[in-house]
Amino acid sequence: MPEIFQYDFMVKAFIGGILVGGLAPALGLFLVLRRLAMISDSLSHVALTGVAIGLLTRTSPPIAGLGATAVAAVAIETVRLRRLMPGDAALAVVLYSALAVAVVIISLADGFNVDLFAYLFGSILTVTSTDLWLLAGLTVIVVGFVLAFYSELSQSSFDTDLARSNGVHVFRVNLALAILTGATITLSMRVVGVLLVGALIVVPVMVSLRFATGLKIALLGGVAVGVGSALAGLTIAFYANVAAGGAIVLTSVGVLILSMAAPPVLGRLRRLLRQA
Repeated sequence: MPEIFQYDFMVKAFIGGILVGGLAPALGLFLVLRRLAMISDSLSHVALTGVAIGLLTRTSPPIAGLGATAVAAVAIETVRLRRLMPGDAALAVVLYSALAVAVVIISLADGFNVDLFAYLFGSILTVTSTDLWLLAGLTVIVVGFVLAFYSELSQSSFDTDLARSNGVHVFRVNLALAILTGATITLSMRVVGVLLVGALIVVPVMVSLRFATGLKIALLGGVAVGVGSALAGLTIAFYANVAAGGAIVLTSVGVLILSMAAPPVLGRLRRLLRQA
């Protein structure tokens, strides 16, 4: 057995990485197609506020984070639906408001501490069996949601007006998507970190969209890149003794860079071979 699998915390980290790596892009695809990639950053900062509240009040930070992101998701979608302000402006207001509240709460708690840093940037040593069961439960919910509402998600991703005319409850679908995204961010904090999980929601999707020939292929491709990045990043983190969250995100960004660089390079090689 390889050395890396002889440690219980690494086995838990790999299981968590597989679940997070699959969950994040599965939801991220529909966010990116809606041009709502920034919602992951906004909800990440809201989750940070919830964690800060949980640490200050000595309650469960994940539960506080879930509550905060759910409220924020409802607020964002309500503002966007009623067109009280542009969607990107609503996300910016939520992001900076949540960050300001988090800073105030952190100052009341006498500054940063080890527990908060574990939520900010992830800590594979703190991944528990409870975290894995929660992630597994969320995975079942997300898979069921995507399968049950795939048509509605697809239609509302490309043309909301046409989706409404076809009888799709766009607000309900978007609200459920936002709430599940917030739950994914909150429950992924232990593995990736609340400030980095947003990248795992967006970057694998960007890789997949470069090569996918259809929405289903893009969905499966994003999940594959996310899971692969999580496994590779965790392996790098173990042997290089670096932060797991950063290694996972940098791995996915590296794959994105390669996907952007490969086509021009391959095209140039083909032209050179033809001239030879």
